[in-house]
Amino acid sequence: MSPPAALVEAFRDAYGREPAGLWAAPGRVNLIGEHTDYNDGFVLPLALAQRVVVAAALSPSRTTRMRSLQSPGEDVTVDAAAVTPGGVTGWSAYVAGVAWALRVDGHPVRDIDVVVDGDVPLGAGLSSSAALECAAAIAWSDLSGLSLDRTAVARLCQQAENGFVGAPTGVMDQMASMHGRENHAVFLDTRSMAVEHVSIDLSAHGLALLVVDTRAPHRHVDGEYVARRRDCEEAARLLGVPALRDAALTDLGALPLPLLPRARHVVTENARVLAVADLLRSGADPREIGPALTASHLSLRDDFEITVPEVDLAVDTLLEAGAYGARITGGGFGGCVIALVEDTAVEASVRAVESAFAGRRFDPPSSFVAVPSAGAHRLAPDARPDVSSSTNPPSDH
Repeated sequence: MSPPAALVEAFRDAYGREPAGLWAAPGRVNLIGEHTDYNDGFVLPLALAQRVVVAAALSPSRTTRMRSLQSPGEDVTVDAAAVTPGGVTGWSAYVAGVAWALRVDGHPVRDIDVVVDGDVPLGAGLSSSAALECAAAIAWSDLSGLSLDRTAVARLCQQAENGFVGAPTGVMDQMASMHGRENHAVFLDTRSMAVEHVSIDLSAHGLALLVVDTRAPHRHVDGEYVARRRDCEEAARLLGVPALRDAALTDLGALPLPLLPRARHVVTENARVLAVADLLRSGADPREIGPALTASHLSLRDDFEITVPEVDLAVDTLLEAGAYGARITGGGFGGCVIALVEDTAVEASVRAVESAFAGRRFDPPSSFVAVPSAGAHRLAPDARPDVSSSTNPPSDH
C-alpha cells in the first residue's frame, strides 16, 4: 500500500485539490466463531494491521466520484442522493452502498470525492469489503457532521453489504473493523451487540497467529453461502426457536439432513467461542485455546461443509508441523486458515505449507502473522490515529 503522502498526491492528481483528510479501517481475521453471527451467536475476531485508507473531501458538484489505486482506469461517478442497489457494481458498490445505507437510515448524504488504497488481501476472507465500507462510512460521517457511534456505523455498513451489494453476511466483519483494539480480540454477542475487548498478547507468550492465504477463490455472494444461511434459518424454524443461538445439542435429533449437521456446527461453535473467551479472560496460557481452533475446523469441514482441498491441506500440514491449533477462517469455500504456533516456528510452518502445496500442484500460498490492531479511525497528517475524529473511539459497550 502507498504511504499516506502518496494517497494525498493521488487525490490531488484526480481532483485538483487537497483532500479534507484520510480515514482508515482494518481488515479482520476471526479467531473463532464462524457462521454464528447471522444466528444471533458469539464471535471472537480481531482487527488486522492491514487496512483500507480513503482520502476524501466534499464534492464541489452534485456527484460522488470514486477512484481506487488497486483498480486503475475504473473511476466511477454516482449521485449519492439517488444511487440505488444494482446501479453500481465492483469495488465501488461498497462505497456507493454506504451512501445508500446512510440515506435509507435517514441521514443527510452529501456528495464526496474519494480515492481508495489498501493492503487487505482481496478475496481471502479477511474482510477487505468491510474495511472499505467502514473507511468510507467514517469519512462520510465526519465530512457530513454526523455523530454516529461505532456500532451504528457497523450496522450501516452491514446494511450496505446486505441490501446494496447483495451479500447476506452477518455483522461480525464490520464490528471487528470498527471496534478493534491493539493486543485485543473483539468478543461480540451478535444479539445484544455488546462488545468486550479480550486481551490476547500472544507475543508475550512466545506465540504467533499465522495466517495462510491459500489463494483458493473466496466468494461471499455464491450460492453455497446463501444455502448455509438458509439451512440455519430453516433449522431454527423447525426447532421453534428465534435463532440457533437458542438451541441445545439435545434439541437437534429430529432435524432432517442436512439441517442437523448445520445446526450442530452452530451450537458447538458458540460453545467453543465462549470457552476460548473464558480461557483468554482467565489469563491462561493461550496455547490452551489450540484444541478449540482445530475442533472448529473439523466442524466446519464435516458438519458445515465449507472447506476446500487447499484449506484442508494447509490445516493438516500446519498441525503436523507442530501448530497448537489450526482452522479455516472466514466465510469458507476458499480463503485463509489460521494457526497458533510458536513464534520461532513461523518460518518452518510456512515452508511446510508451501512444500505441501507444491506437491499437490496448488498455487503457492502467501502468509503473514496477524497482529491485533486498532479499529477504524481518522489519520492525522503524520498518519497516527486522530482522536479528534467525530467517530467515537472504541469502548467495551
